Amino acid sequence: MASSDLTQAPVVVLAPQQTVFEVGGRGGPWRVERGLVRLDRIGRDGPLLVMLAEPGDWLGLDALAGQTHGWRATAITPVTVRGPLQPVHDGERARWLTEALLQQPERAHAMALLRTGSVRQRLASLLRLLARPDVLGDAGGPAGLRGRLPPLRVLAELVDAKHETVCRVLGELLPREPQTAPGAAGLLAAA
Repeated sequence: MASSDLTQAPVVVLAPQQTVFEVGGRGGPWRVERGLVRLDRIGRDGPLLVMLAEPGDWLGLDALAGQTHGWRATAITPVTVRGPLQPVHDGERARWLTEALLQQPERAHAMALLRTGSVRQRLASLLRLLARPDVLGDAGGPAGLRGRLPPLRVLAELVDAKHETVCRVLGELLPREPQTAPGAAGLLAAA
């Protein structure tokens, strides 16, 4: 059976804070190629971060079941997605749904790392994720990474901490002076 050639699917490039889809939308699905996307449940008190989608993850697969999106998907970093995609046959639809299902425990674990432990541990986990070549790209070491990070308020939202605390801990993990920056080894040891 033939399968969709995902490399031929439309490429969508989004700037930080742009949405891939809104609650109630029907488009999709999409596959994240580069960057980091947040999935929020929208409630009476505003958006609630539920999960982060990383490169390789599927977004909007509820469209394959004829359902509207129950989440809002927003770029945290510059993001590249492919889609909307349409499966060629039911076997491909099932494979995509299975891939998405199997990614869920890993993403739940990643969110737990961002929401439990000390602020230092949570922020170090987030910085390791952002430092990946397929998220923020080659950032040129700790100094380059610091210059490409999302705004402080976004980092604070992601690790569920006050922005003042995140600012202080970020200064410890990624000092502005390159000679004192811990580098990748320091980030890995920080958690």
